[in-house]
Amino acid sequence: MADPAGGVIEAPDEVRHSPVSESFFALALGSMGVVFGDIGTSPLYAMREALHATRASVSPQLAVLGVVSLVTWALILIVTVKYVVFLMRADNKGEGGTLALMALAQRIVPRRSGLVLFLGMLGAALFYGDGIITPAVSVLSAVEGVRDAPGAPHGVAELVVPISAVILVGLFLVQSKGTASVAKLFGPVMAVWFLVLAALGLFHIKDDLSIFRALSPHYGIIFLLDNGFLGFVILGSVFLAVTGAEALYADMGHFGRDPIRAAWLVLALPALLLNYLGQGALVLAHPADKIEPFYRMIPQVIYWPILLLMTVATIIASQAVITGAFSMTQQAVQLGLLPRIEIRRTSETQAGQIYVPQVNTFLMIGVVVLLVMFRTSHNLAAAYGIAVTGAMFVDTLLFFVIVRWMWKRPTWVAALASGAFGILDITFISSNLLKIPQGAWLPLVLGAGLVTIMLTWTRGAQILTDKTRRDSVPLLELSEILKARAPYRAPGTAIFLTSDPDMAPVALMHNLKHNKVLHEKNVILTIHVAETPRVPEDQRVRIEPVNDDFKKLIVSYGFMESPNIPRALATCRKLGLKFDIMATSFFLGRRSIVPSAQSGMPLWQDKLFIFLMKNATNPTEFYKIPPGRVVEMGAQVTI
Repeated sequence: MADPAGGVIEAPDEVRHSPVSESFFALALGSMGVVFGDIGTSPLYAMREALHATRASVSPQLAVLGVVSLVTWALILIVTVKYVVFLMRADNKGEGGTLALMALAQRIVPRRSGLVLFLGMLGAALFYGDGIITPAVSVLSAVEGVRDAPGAPHGVAELVVPISAVILVGLFLVQSKGTASVAKLFGPVMAVWFLVLAALGLFHIKDDLSIFRALSPHYGIIFLLDNGFLGFVILGSVFLAVTGAEALYADMGHFGRDPIRAAWLVLALPALLLNYLGQGALVLAHPADKIEPFYRMIPQVIYWPILLLMTVATIIASQAVITGAFSMTQQAVQLGLLPRIEIRRTSETQAGQIYVPQVNTFLMIGVVVLLVMFRTSHNLAAAYGIAVTGAMFVDTLLFFVIVRWMWKRPTWVAALASGAFGILDITFISSNLLKIPQGAWLPLVLGAGLVTIMLTWTRGAQILTDKTRRDSVPLLELSEILKARAPYRAPGTAIFLTSDPDMAPVALMHNLKHNKVLHEKNVILTIHVAETPRVPEDQRVRIEPVNDDFKKLIVSYGFMESPNIPRALATCRKLGLKFDIMATSFFLGRRSIVPSAQSGMPLWQDKLFIFLMKNATNPTEFYKIPPGRVVEMGAQVTI
């Protein structure tokens, strides 16, 4: 994928560990803190929201049995069957997630599909919407527990939003320090949290053992029919119980398929089912407790310790989403969906420990704005589901591509497999769309804005690449010209970054035109991003001699890797291309873009593309090139 600012999108050496390098138990435990944080905090509000929306004329018993039945089967069908059984088999060299799936789909479809690219953009954009709402609703729902806490100070309810804001702002402020030192505690803490969920559920199931009837799906169906159109609306609240399901798939590369499956089936799923059954039994026995069924489950004597654990669990869930947003950004940049952006590594030993300052600031501001706008987790819940349901539907559509072309099944089989999940997704999407007036408009607006940015960036980059190619001279042709009119030869090595190795780089042409020199050794460097997460070190570098004056150097990276050109160049020594980095000059083309009404995009998109170009991270920093060795050659280009 071309980088319109002079090189190419790339990605280098990583410290990511392989899932097989740790014990199965350690990986399963670690996944508890990253993969299941979001879905593990759903019991705080999912049951409450679904019961709150129930029609008053429906009997309380049917309401409870119906909601618990719907939640149970949502966990089984969406999380267990769709993600754990099927989608986790569709991995891109071990990686999951929307962008990994998009890259895989692009690689296997017979011809490159713009629809596949758009679906990847849409899924990524919706993920950012989820990334803003999840921390706000999770932490706020936990802090709201102080209102029912024994001995809570008078007026503490007024402090819920400020306390939540302080916790979340503090969480965002420590991101630059990295979480490697405390991340090892996330898994054990969340494992304890799930055990507490299970214990609370078991403690209250005895309140009314008839709650086990809710395991039958027909109670959910009867409940929906009795509520009429309102039953369809309630599905949006039921969906809150499965938010975070996509994390099982997205984080597969960090922990491996089998450890995540084991953690879900052995601990997370049983704990969640027991807790929802316990909440249902409590409300059957004490109907008034449906206002806050989760908090009413907690015995007064241990309320404060559990409230503290609950708050820590929501912070961990928020951290997992923030880290996911950082990782998503890195992938989007590498795949050419977003301009270069500063990405810092915060740990040399922990996989995925990166920090993206601009995304962190964006999320922090967004979360604080949400807290001020909505003020309660009940209000926020209305905005929550649409982003997640949309992202899940994108996964389903891409799953069709996987079944059809990677697993080589007939079209009707692929349509049947993805269609079954698609019906579920569309049902939940439609239900959540009804919440647009209550707040579901927010992630939709945010997603539309991000998709617009991605479309503008990819289209602008393509236009710029095509124009540059038209205006450039083929490298072989230039070589023949230089043989006829040899320029002055400067000592040392010059490396020219370009997105098209067959054409003479703009910086090379300007160097010849204005300085009238050619170095003794000239390397045309192109950085290629593979549609796989990582590239093996033995396939990182490829050298193609052109003639005595020029060599092509292609450095390949996966979309989960980060760029470091000097380290990649060190590999060249093993292949016979030797030079001193401190006697090497890097030539970069810096283009000044001028909008044009006659270009391939509307004028407003031209201006947006120019804004994105100007705010992209300097390629010197992005590629980790020594600043003292960089020469930038400017040119004005009209698009």
